Amino acid sequence: MEVSKRIKRLTESPIRKLIPVSDQVKKQGVHVYHLNIGQPDIQTPQAFYQAIGDFNQPVLAYANSRGILPLREAYKAYYKRAGLSFSTEELLVTNGGSEALLFALMTICDPGDQVLVPEPFYTNYNAFALAGDIEIVPIPTNRDTGFSLPSKESIEALITPKTRAILVSNPGNPTGKVLDADEMKLLKNMVIDHELFLIADEVYREFVYGGAWRSFAEFTELSENLIVVDSVSKRYSACGARIGVLASKNALFIKETLKLCQGRLCVPTLEQIGSVELLRDTDTTLPPMIEEYQLRRDVMTDMLKKIPGVKYHCPEGAFYMIIELPVADAEDFVRWMLGEFQDQGETVMVSPAKDFYKTPGRGISEVRISYVLKKEDLIRAMEILKLALDAYQAK
Repeated sequence: MEVSKRIKRLTESPIRKLIPVSDQVKKQGVHVYHLNIGQPDIQTPQAFYQAIGDFNQPVLAYANSRGILPLREAYKAYYKRAGLSFSTEELLVTNGGSEALLFALMTICDPGDQVLVPEPFYTNYNAFALAGDIEIVPIPTNRDTGFSLPSKESIEALITPKTRAILVSNPGNPTGKVLDADEMKLLKNMVIDHELFLIADEVYREFVYGGAWRSFAEFTELSENLIVVDSVSKRYSACGARIGVLASKNALFIKETLKLCQGRLCVPTLEQIGSVELLRDTDTTLPPMIEEYQLRRDVMTDMLKKIPGVKYHCPEGAFYMIIELPVADAEDFVRWMLGEFQDQGETVMVSPAKDFYKTPGRGISEVRISYVLKKEDLIRAMEILKLALDAYQAK
């Protein structure tokens, strides 16, 4: 029996593929500091659980395929507080931001079409594209320029008759890059001039440290081009709830994407009910979270300065960093550190970065680190990383 060529083209997630190794060392009593995955350790707001606990309907029925109206109204109000205008009919609730991205790509692209993405990028962009026989075309960026976009001419040279969209994460995963005003204007004008869609992955919108941030939804001239991807996962430390949203003023896009929403029936009702309360309480819950993540970023960068040979760009947002290590093959080092190295019964797990790139040869000596643990754990994890690098280089 054979499986499809499509599934064979997909690769294992670099964020999760070493989990079996992690599970094995944990069975041996080793404590693993998980910096490989964007799973915050901040407590999920209790209002989420309270709303679910208060649910007392006799039947847990299918929800509306668009998402329950109270949740769409809560999103509408949330966006209004941010100065953005979306009606409930311009919102589709999804099973996390991941389904939102997959549905967006499936709606706007045919097999063989292309989507431009700044590189390095969230690895699942490529997985979702491959699932639809869509090609990701990388827009190269690099650490030396703070992962800024290249020139207009460089990006336009990548556009072909098969190009359907530009997909950008802002703030960025895995770089922590926040687009500046000129970069946003560049992308805005380009998608309008070339009649492309702009998929704006804004799931980390609040996590910006010391600088300005704008949503692409502020540009009214993008009304037909723009698709916003959002999620409660990171913002409210509710990753397991799997509640996301697609927001667009393009009525045809919403109408056609609804077919996919209907095909998967609905998003879980209880998680939607809980998420209504999350969206209502942003003034209380978000400021301390943002302050905590900025503290963690600063702790991380201070510790990295003490490790010889490590290179990085200080992230402006989200809670990720791409770090170059003084090794020839970061994946080999990561496997060794996780499976064979420990200090006082502890080790560290990070993500090899080569799969965050599409361009062959890039990211070989890099890793992505998620600074999602409390200050004391980050300090200890960086101490272990330094010791592991010393031991690895001495082999």
